[in-house]
Amino acid sequence: MARLAAALDDLAAQDLTAAFGPQLIDRLGLLLVAGNRLTAEVARTVRQGELTGAAEHDGQKTMASWLRGHARLPDPAAKRLVAAGRALEALPAVAAAAATGAVPAEALAVIAPVAAPGKLAAAAAQEVDLAGVDAALAEVAATRPHEELRQVMKHYLARLDPDGPEPDPTEGRSLTFVKHADGSLSFRGQLDAVGGEKFQTAVESIVQASRPAGDLRTRAQQSADALVQLADNALAAGGLPILRTHKPHVVVRVDLEDLIDPAAAGPGAAQTGFGTIISAARARWLACDGGISRIVIGPDGEVLDYGRRQRVSPPPLRRALEARDRGCVFTGCHAPAHWCDVHHLVHWIDGGQTNLGNCALLCERHHTKIHHGFTIVRDADGRWHTYRPDGTEILILPRITEEPERSRAG
Repeated sequence: MARLAAALDDLAAQDLTAAFGPQLIDRLGLLLVAGNRLTAEVARTVRQGELTGAAEHDGQKTMASWLRGHARLPDPAAKRLVAAGRALEALPAVAAAAATGAVPAEALAVIAPVAAPGKLAAAAAQEVDLAGVDAALAEVAATRPHEELRQVMKHYLARLDPDGPEPDPTEGRSLTFVKHADGSLSFRGQLDAVGGEKFQTAVESIVQASRPAGDLRTRAQQSADALVQLADNALAAGGLPILRTHKPHVVVRVDLEDLIDPAAAGPGAAQTGFGTIISAARARWLACDGGISRIVIGPDGEVLDYGRRQRVSPPPLRRALEARDRGCVFTGCHAPAHWCDVHHLVHWIDGGQTNLGNCALLCERHHTKIHHGFTIVRDADGRWHTYRPDGTEILILPRITEEPERSRAG
């Protein structure tokens, strides 16, 4: 690993400004092959980490959650790496080709479904020559265009399961969200026939109920507006499940000055509960139809110290913790606030008080970890640190060589 790091340092130090076409293409080709080899090694290591439960070393449940929290990978990329590692283990010919750098990461992602437990079981039940399939996939992945590999995989999976998926409708349902830099949201989903009919009927009812004269919106815009209205209606009705002692509602954090000053534009002045940055003007627009909670941390603000009188955190303290911590404070975890419990740094039964200084937000898994030897500490700068039972600090990538000064005092 030291030699690899030194080689990468040498590459990064090279001046490319004087290089011309052929030199750059040759360099790029070698780098792409090296990148493919590194990806294969990363996937192989991820798989071994999965087999040995390595993520537990840093308090995580799975390698996918470790990759999200410590390598800062988006969820789909983390899952692709886990699936690729499983595929390399199950398909030795593909693994050998990947080790040479001939198989791109995207090809591994396409091949990965072959190694899914259900697919392996189906292949075994049908006495499929998996070694032959492995060799064929390795050949196509290493020599043929990506689209051809996709076609081969589609053909194989269709032949493996000619009757299609099981009739259970939930197996074919999925919904994923992608938050963009400007706060906008993209989503992609798939529903079974009956679920899709219900969804379409609900959206269509709102579309047809709101068709004012002169409406210039496209059909797609009308449907999107109807979906937002559907969410508005469900939130306003108050019948949705409770989120950690609160009815679900849109949360916006904004400074008082920006909220009350109509001239304050403030494009990045407010933040929603799911982390979207919005303008002060939009925050004021939302506040027109919402309640306002005043959270002031200081000697002249709302009293948040409830001492020994109350073990369960009252709503004002919960709101203050959500405003401060934003989510689970365990290193490498990005669980949102509505997944979290309120944890006492010094346990209430041991004399710890229910106040802002002695409490933190932790998701259910990491709340359990804290009660089984892990430790969280908030330093003087307001940054949280997490320590394993052996006292070593959990650090996200890239690793910081010098451990910051810490105190375990609650």
